[in-house]
Amino acid sequence: MITSQQITGLILAGGRAQRMGGIDKGLIPFHGKPLIESAISRLKPQVGTILINANRSITNYSHYGYPVLMDERPDFSGPLAGFLVGLKHCKTPYLLTSPCDSPLFPMDLAEQMAAEIEGNNLDLVFASSKEYDGKIWAQPVFCLMKNNLYTSLASFLSKGDLKIDRWFKELCSGTVVFESTQAFANVNTPEELAALEKVS
Repeated sequence: MITSQQITGLILAGGRAQRMGGIDKGLIPFHGKPLIESAISRLKPQVGTILINANRSITNYSHYGYPVLMDERPDFSGPLAGFLVGLKHCKTPYLLTSPCDSPLFPMDLAEQMAAEIEGNNLDLVFASSKEYDGKIWAQPVFCLMKNNLYTSLASFLSKGDLKIDRWFKELCSGTVVFESTQAFANVNTPEELAALEKVS
């Protein structure tokens, strides 16, 4: 059985947040505290250690006491660049990724994904959510992966491909469907932020 101590949590705060007017998303207040604090408080009980992937506001993020890792690929902005630097610095058998702008993600995220990755001997498991109408939506930035995928991802990115689902198809991957429609709600606009504060 995979324990929390075998998992490193990686919070992805490296995006440009263009729809939020370019403000650093992880530092936007949510219920009066920066969004990144919601991610830390939810991830902390689920993992042994935390890393933060950010490309600006490094000083602000370093105040939380966790290593802050910048993308090593200046030509590329996106979660896979964060995954890559996270894998490079991951010292545990597994890496669990979570964006900084989904403040309500499940408290049993690691547990459910660990059961799936171990039970089916997979390389990587990503989350999916079930909407009210029964539709299943992939939430690919929420991932649990083995720490030995660095070479696979570096090779994939070197071909110029940035599509996260295409990389998943090269691996032995699976998904866990979470029933809550709000669990993976993320904040892309000020309006979405206000709506999310009302339901949480």
